[in-house]
Amino acid sequence: MRWGKVNRGEQLKSLSRPPKLPYSGTRDTSEPMKDKKFAPRGPRGGAKPFNRTGKSAGRPAWRDRDSNTDGPVILYGWHTVTMALQNPARRIRKLTLTENAAKRLADDNIDTHVTPEIVRPQEIDRLLSPDAVHQGLLAEADALPSPDIETLKLEGMVLVLDQITDPHNVGAILRSAAAFAVKAIVTTARHSPEATGVLAKAASGALELVPMVTVQNLARALTALNERGFQTVGLDSEGTEDLSAVTLREPLALVLGAEGKGLRQLTRETCSVVARLDMPGEIKSLNVSNAAVLSLYVGASRLGLMKP
Repeated sequence: MRWGKVNRGEQLKSLSRPPKLPYSGTRDTSEPMKDKKFAPRGPRGGAKPFNRTGKSAGRPAWRDRDSNTDGPVILYGWHTVTMALQNPARRIRKLTLTENAAKRLADDNIDTHVTPEIVRPQEIDRLLSPDAVHQGLLAEADALPSPDIETLKLEGMVLVLDQITDPHNVGAILRSAAAFAVKAIVTTARHSPEATGVLAKAASGALELVPMVTVQNLARALTALNERGFQTVGLDSEGTEDLSAVTLREPLALVLGAEGKGLRQLTRETCSVVARLDMPGEIKSLNVSNAAVLSLYVGASRLGLMKP
């Protein structure tokens, strides 16, 4: 059967072209969800000065105490930016506001520390991902310092995150940690999201309240916590007993693993106790941010940390 003559050159060109996607009606459904890098777009798609270049561009300063990277942290949204403005430890480099946001800051007597650039909302829209809710505030700031494990007070609770990579989950965990007066969150330098952008927005200002302790090796960090007197309790569906039945004491470190993978083997072996969260319903597993808030409630209740 003959299909007619085909121009071979045109055929090869058509095969090499990527398919066009419609401008509306599409969305990314890939898993797992990861933080989008802050890549501002100019009028013709050009990069803005916020972008970092060089070999260190993929390694944010907040993750590594020994890093010389001085790239900015990007903060947006009312609670995220205003909490940063009111944190004496946070240095604001640049502040971009809409007129309405600037008026609201003035009405609330919040010091901007730097002279803000007043722009239309669309200007901030262009600098962020399409789904970012900035409420007219965008800030560039220095990363907060990462304290050492040896400086943690021997009281209350800390959270330890074992390779939890979704910035929305880590942000939600930070927000819950602030609500339960958690002393610090321990996370790894690798396999963890940047403390900027989506994570900061999801944390809703909690980045300014809960110190982030960044370590290179989680097993060694847990060993250091054990040696300092912390009770390290790993949360895992295969734990030997329910968390509510474990005798808890201060200082308490609750260890959470990534969804799907759970705690890594060496992490499990380093914890002093591995417990599970028993639930009466048909679904026995929780999103890690929900598991965090439930375990924090159990821990705070058992330790007598809940305010009357």
